[in-house]
Amino acid sequence: MTQNPAASGPPEPAPSDPAAPSHPTGAPDAPPVIEVEGLHKAFGDLHVLKDCDLTVRSGEVAVLVGPSGSGKSTLLRCLNQLEDATAGTVRIEGELQGYAEQPLPDGRLQRLSPKQIAAQRSRIGMVFQRFHLFPHLTALGNVMEAPVQVRGMSKAEAEKKARELLARVGLADRADHYPSELSGGQQQRVAIARALAMDPELMLFDEPTSALDPELVSEVLAVLKDLAADGMTMVVVTHEMGFAREVADQVVFMDEGRIIERGTPEQVIDHPRSERLQGFLASVL
Repeated sequence: MTQNPAASGPPEPAPSDPAAPSHPTGAPDAPPVIEVEGLHKAFGDLHVLKDCDLTVRSGEVAVLVGPSGSGKSTLLRCLNQLEDATAGTVRIEGELQGYAEQPLPDGRLQRLSPKQIAAQRSRIGMVFQRFHLFPHLTALGNVMEAPVQVRGMSKAEAEKKARELLARVGLADRADHYPSELSGGQQQRVAIARALAMDPELMLFDEPTSALDPELVSEVLAVLKDLAADGMTMVVVTHEMGFAREVADQVVFMDEGRIIERGTPEQVIDHPRSERLQGFLASVL
């Protein structure tokens, strides 16, 4: 995260966003959990994110939609420091991510140590398209692993918590099954329970149903809906527009690395302003 523009040159002016309310959620006084300002990401000459601003408040569900290659997953990965931003800042609960608050004498931001970055990342749970479960561990073992190895939790305490989380995602009777013995939907629910085991302040989901057979999608979305109902702050990249309409506090439409429109589901999905969003919705609805 430098203070120079991205490698492909100075940013173009951001498109107007007439549909975006100042507080797109129904709880405008909730404190922000995510604050993204002027975020750019370039891979060489490829400018993937262009001047993105995003605020997600406590208890909100923000759903990122847009065509493939629009920058949704890259934005998510920048939130969790899996990618280093080229310019701009990311704050989680007010804390600058990846860099010390005080700049160096020459104005550059000072990078945090790997240990400090790992501590910041541990507050964020992330679930990917693929499940990435440990094949040699049972569902219970997968959920127990991080609390024991990272947090130093006792095995007895970790097992109790893991069983509670597996029950929460509807898999109490699959605790002793290995990933190879579980369906794709069940493996993804184990992955969600594993992320929750670290007591995250924020959950990120990168197309969590895209690798699933259609009949398994609903069981994973049901878990996400339950988390939303419990007040978990979430950012979800998805093509499931029905889920976005039902659960999202704000829908964010991205195209070619920019946030084009954002607002409530009614504003973005039912009353799109830009021709680009209208065309996208016509192709997916």
